[in-house]
Amino acid sequence: MRSVVLSLLVLLCSLVQASDPPVVTIRPGQGMIQVGDKVEVLTDHTRSLSLEEVIGSPDFRASTSMVPNLGISDAAHWFRFRVENKANGTMHGLVVGNSEIPTIDAWVIHGEGRMEHHKVGQAVTIGSLAEPDVEPIVPINVDNGSQVLVYLRLESDKQLVVPVSIGAADDLRNYVAGRDLLIGCYIGFMVVLLLYNLFVFLSTRDRHYLIYVMYILLVSITQLVFMGYAKFRFWPESTWFAEQASVIFTVATAVAANEFMIAFIQARKFEPRLARGRAFIYALMAIGLGARLSQFPIEGYQLLQLLVMVSAGYQFIVAYRIARKGVRTAKYFLVAWCMFLAGIVLFVLKDIELLPYNDFTKYTMPIGTAFEGIMLSLALADRINTLRREKERSQAEALASSLENQRIVREQNMLLEVKVAERTHELQETNEHLKRTQTQLVNAEKMASLGQLTAGIAHEINNPINFITSNIQPLRRNIAEIVEVMQEYRTLTPDSAAAKLPELQVRERRMGIADSIEELQDIIGSIAEGSSRTAEIVRGLRNFSRLDEDDLKESDLHDGIRNTLALLAPHLRDKVQVRCDFQTLPLVECFPGKVNQVFMNVLTNAIQATMARTDGATPEVSITTAAVDDQVRISIRDNGIGMSDEVMAHMFDPFFTTKPVGEGTGLGLAIVYGIVQDHHGHITVDSIVGQGTTFHIHLPSRQHQSQARRA
Repeated sequence: MRSVVLSLLVLLCSLVQASDPPVVTIRPGQGMIQVGDKVEVLTDHTRSLSLEEVIGSPDFRASTSMVPNLGISDAAHWFRFRVENKANGTMHGLVVGNSEIPTIDAWVIHGEGRMEHHKVGQAVTIGSLAEPDVEPIVPINVDNGSQVLVYLRLESDKQLVVPVSIGAADDLRNYVAGRDLLIGCYIGFMVVLLLYNLFVFLSTRDRHYLIYVMYILLVSITQLVFMGYAKFRFWPESTWFAEQASVIFTVATAVAANEFMIAFIQARKFEPRLARGRAFIYALMAIGLGARLSQFPIEGYQLLQLLVMVSAGYQFIVAYRIARKGVRTAKYFLVAWCMFLAGIVLFVLKDIELLPYNDFTKYTMPIGTAFEGIMLSLALADRINTLRREKERSQAEALASSLENQRIVREQNMLLEVKVAERTHELQETNEHLKRTQTQLVNAEKMASLGQLTAGIAHEINNPINFITSNIQPLRRNIAEIVEVMQEYRTLTPDSAAAKLPELQVRERRMGIADSIEELQDIIGSIAEGSSRTAEIVRGLRNFSRLDEDDLKESDLHDGIRNTLALLAPHLRDKVQVRCDFQTLPLVECFPGKVNQVFMNVLTNAIQATMARTDGATPEVSITTAAVDDQVRISIRDNGIGMSDEVMAHMFDPFFTTKPVGEGTGLGLAIVYGIVQDHHGHITVDSIVGQGTTFHIHLPSRQHQSQARRA
């Protein structure tokens, strides 16, 4: 019943207002014609008017704009106009060239009261459209020579710009084909641009190219969203995302553009304060986007519109300031950004009718992005060329510097060789001097050691010599008496023997020749003993010094110890008890004179340490030997005063001594350490203050000839 009443009302209104709505005439071959200035517009602020109420409303006002711009509001807007068909065919099409309008309800009312209803827009899924297309298309079926009344109801919470065009079926097909061709060329161009820069990024690994690739991708998607292709191809059934996609991708593109600019023109380096300022814009964008997607869609949309313009101006200011500093990349970016802004300005001028609405002004925004992409690609290529030139120049400078450094190094090497030769000569001379000094110090220490033994040795030698000297006179007297008697016996003849023999015998008894002969044996024995003792002392001295031995020789260390003890006998007799515990030792390959000096220095220190005790303990020195693997060990222990840890830490240091001034050179143990090291051995010391000290001398039984050197 309601539909019948509505049809009658529509028929009545169409008869009453037959001359009121403007008429759009479709003629053959005229193409798609804009009808924005041929419609009447009604604004429904309550969004509650029904078609019946609108049909009878006297509030329609004629539009004066080729492309009506109804702004941003939550009102519903009605368009009304008549369509007259003077072309061939009955099927025609009405195109609303704005894919961002969420809801468009279209009613086509025929003269006999018949009515057709179509619903198009972003909020309508692709599958439910009568004419699926990227732009809203309303089919209009009108007989040749007839008229139909068209009502359009539009709702949008975005900027509502309504470019309405109408034409015959062939004109519509040509329009769609031409539009798709242009958009296809744009998409192909942007894909080539994206793939080229992606390839360059993979080749150079320059992060600027990666950021630029992301920027191109977002720009391309944003333009496809505005033109309706994104919904048509990517999310045909998601009406909510289709309505919000343009806002989301616009914000993402603005952020990507800022980040690319900051990195590409080095804003952090040249304008650090302005570079940090983008964070404030991002924060406001996040607030606007949140409002848009929640309970304040219009307020959020208006804030985002303002922020996008602020962001565009911000990028222009930053690029301009850095370009003035002579940065080449900033100049390229400024030109590219101006091309993009020019596209936006032309697009807006078209909407406010300062420029005509045509295929060029309709697509100035994607054209601007295409030119921007070309300029930025050229800028990136120029940047690579600049970097390559700088690298080549840097390499040339590095090569020149390297050659200069090589020349300097050669000169320095030559000078260094001369200096090294001079220094080597000086070091050789110094080394020879040190060797001579070392030898002199060793000999001096040895002579000092021998000097300490001089008095005792002199006494030891003087006793047998005095003994011999004192026996020379009695020997001479006895021999003279014996010779005298023998001479007289030799003068006897056979004739006189009988007479003189008794006289000679009496005289022989009177002179005590028998006693003289017996005494002569004793004197000779005493002289022989004194001579043997003297020879023994001399042999001990010679064996101790071994100055005639300059090569490694196999030596019996026990003989060396005995010879050393023989030389020290005057210091030991009736003063120090010496105990020897000699195990079987192999012959040791060494420098015997030097090893004897080791024994002399260590034993001398041991004797002096035992004599330094004041507690009445009997001085004792013990010497033990043993063979350990391929080494021999000589341990010399005394029960002297011992050494503290501090003294032990420095006892092998040259010129270190604890004796009073004038009583020691401080070289004895240093020479001992050096001789043992030169024999590839080692020496260890155990000492307790007040109890005594033990020196453990370890020597290898064989020396490697390649390592042996004069100690």
